[in-house]
Amino acid sequence: MKILACNSNRPLAEAIAEYLTMSLTKASIRRFSDMEVFVEISENVRGEDVFVIQSTCYPANDNLMELLVTLDALRRGSARRITAVIPYFGYARQDRKSGPRTPISAKLVANLITTAGADRVVTLDLHSGQIQGFFDIPVDNLYGAPVFTNDIRARYDNVMIISPDVGGVVRARAIASRIEADLAIIDKRRERAGVSEVMNIIGDVKGRRCILVDDIVDSAGTLCNAAEALRKAGAVSVSAYVTHGVLSGGAVARVTSSPLEELVITDSIPATEAVKMAHNIRQITIAPLMAESIQRISEERSVSSLFD
Repeated sequence: MKILACNSNRPLAEAIAEYLTMSLTKASIRRFSDMEVFVEISENVRGEDVFVIQSTCYPANDNLMELLVTLDALRRGSARRITAVIPYFGYARQDRKSGPRTPISAKLVANLITTAGADRVVTLDLHSGQIQGFFDIPVDNLYGAPVFTNDIRARYDNVMIISPDVGGVVRARAIASRIEADLAIIDKRRERAGVSEVMNIIGDVKGRRCILVDDIVDSAGTLCNAAEALRKAGAVSVSAYVTHGVLSGGAVARVTSSPLEELVITDSIPATEAVKMAHNIRQITIAPLMAESIQRISEERSVSSLFD
């Protein structure tokens, strides 16, 4: 087994390799003067089981192209099996036609990854489960719930898990059942992309410590509006656990000035300086979870039993 890291999230790749007591495969992934991606793998990979770690986060197109070129290099280097480990799967929110003459970009990206040479994909908390069906190769969609539940148990009691929208109920219920907590739902209406309006809270949150659970936080408008609505409804405190901290534009400033006591994100996307400086944003690692899944895939053992 070999582990190769592209450039988007090298700290996570190094943490995964350290957990597995391995060294990262030596490779050079650089740009020509016109910003073309060039990949050169410095070790023999013939007949090897290779795992390529690359989050397709900002800049999404550059990081996606790095992944594709690296997969092609490994395929041409005669690797026995190539697994694309994508902690954050970019373009996942474009998983259906949202209107006339619009693309399903998640399917396009799935085709590109498969064509480039991936034999398998490992990812974390896909925006929607049906994206697994966009691939014609095996996909292991890992869940951040075990990482979150351990952290919640260690820090909170008398909590109530909140889904910030109807679409996230299954995710929130999974965490609520693990920690034997009550569940509430926020009914919102999204007028346009990136803007949301909280309408109703389904459930009694008065006197409770509320924890919002979601898969992606981008502009943070939904989370901040939800936190305000929950506090107005009588919640003692409001925190949030979100797997992928995209946090684009003025999201960090929005979170720091919101009623959110704490926003907890994973290191599926590397933290920016603004995130590191924010007083109420904390990052926890998914390296052990990703490393354990890589080990099990390499040894042909069950990955799903990780979540039993």
